[in-house]
Amino acid sequence: MCRWLGYVGDPIEPRELLYDTERSLIEQSRFHSPEAPVPNGDGTGLGWYGRRERPPLFRSAAPAWGDENLRELASEVSSGLFLAHVRAATGTPVQETNSHPFRYGNWLFVHNGFVKDFPAIRRQLLMAVREDLFPCILGSTDSELLFHLALTFGLEEDPIGSLERMTGFVESVAGESGIDGALQMTIGLTDGHSLTAVRYASSGPVNSLFVSSDVAAVRQLYPEIGRLSHVPENARVVVSEPLAALPGLWREVPAGSALTISVGSEVDERPFQPIAPR
Repeated sequence: MCRWLGYVGDPIEPRELLYDTERSLIEQSRFHSPEAPVPNGDGTGLGWYGRRERPPLFRSAAPAWGDENLRELASEVSSGLFLAHVRAATGTPVQETNSHPFRYGNWLFVHNGFVKDFPAIRRQLLMAVREDLFPCILGSTDSELLFHLALTFGLEEDPIGSLERMTGFVESVAGESGIDGALQMTIGLTDGHSLTAVRYASSGPVNSLFVSSDVAAVRQLYPEIGRLSHVPENARVVVSEPLAALPGLWREVPAGSALTISVGSEVDERPFQPIAPR
């Protein structure tokens, strides 16, 4: 299982969530847990928004815990919206182009999960990608292919709807090949203005996903914890696993749900329902 993190709010240094919390994303990448039985040592990445509409991207095939370039960068950048990812490979090579986030224009995409029996249906899925998008696929992961299928199905106009159509399509192709339980996924997606998060699996248990509660309320619950005092009141964090063991700070995202989070707005939650192709 991979792990990822998304932040929306007033600008902070990514280091504060990647390194400084009790169970930071980088610390989580080093150790096993019931949710992630293998360490996430197969690459890492960070994408953020700043001066330009197109987000800068840092990706590496090195384990996150040993990447000093990531540590330096995360301490110098300040951003109000970013996505970070630590990878545990599920059959495709450990290489920079297979590290998340994936980028297209002003969009960033991260994924935790897999397409079951991916090699058996990879060609069919690839052939469905819109022709002009095909050269943009630089790696070999199922995750990057899911992103480009969502782009094919209208992501730029309808983010959640495109993910539902992508999911329905993948499940349909897998079903025709006799593959059950085709998809396991949590997804983070952003255009630099809002963050979309999805938690879904075709069958069985779903990989974990949590969203932070209102920061002002958390400060009242834990006034003695100084490291919460500087967190912006409009901050929201979506994580694969909680970054700190503080009751009231994290809410588990229900399976089969999609969230949309914008700066200063309440979390918009709706059911996530795959749409089968006609």
